[in-house]
Amino acid sequence: MQERGDEELVSEAQRGASPAFTTLVERYFDRVYRYTAMRIGNTADAEDLAQEVFLKAWKAIGKYRWTGAPFSAWLFRIAHNLVVDQYRRQGQGATVSLEDMPQDPSRDDVEEQAELALSVDELRKALPKLTEAQRQVILLRFGSGLSLEETAAAMKKKVNAVKALQHAAVLSLRRILVKVSVAEKP
Repeated sequence: MQERGDEELVSEAQRGASPAFTTLVERYFDRVYRYTAMRIGNTADAEDLAQEVFLKAWKAIGKYRWTGAPFSAWLFRIAHNLVVDQYRRQGQGATVSLEDMPQDPSRDDVEEQAELALSVDELRKALPKLTEAQRQVILLRFGSGLSLEETAAAMKKKVNAVKALQHAAVLSLRRILVKVSVAEKP
């Protein structure tokens, strides 16, 4: 049986078919959860936040319009906004849990993949030193496995801007980690 596409499922959900929306939840929940967990660091809060993403999406599905961006980008925009709201409510900065960071990010540039194949501890120390936009690109691309196009749509940026942010983030991570490794040598 051929898997139904997001456009068909969204269209059915907009007509009130909750089984179609359930399929979308099953398709994207893990990715949204990983993103929220990496952003807030608390797995229980991350699960609640991921559920809230889909609750908001269900309530707003009738207003969703295809613009050429993938449906997942819309979900990650909702997730990002909810994470920001939570930071504001709690008056805290971003914390990052990287336990679920994929070992093989299997995306575009092999050199950048090698640069990102770092230990969890090194990343935990380095990510907060990136700009918010760089951190978001790294988490969306390599933590949640979004494509360049999906990441661009989720961040409301052009693909070339995401590429530039990703490149700058990798360079910054390299620079930060070189400083850390030099400082740790006896």
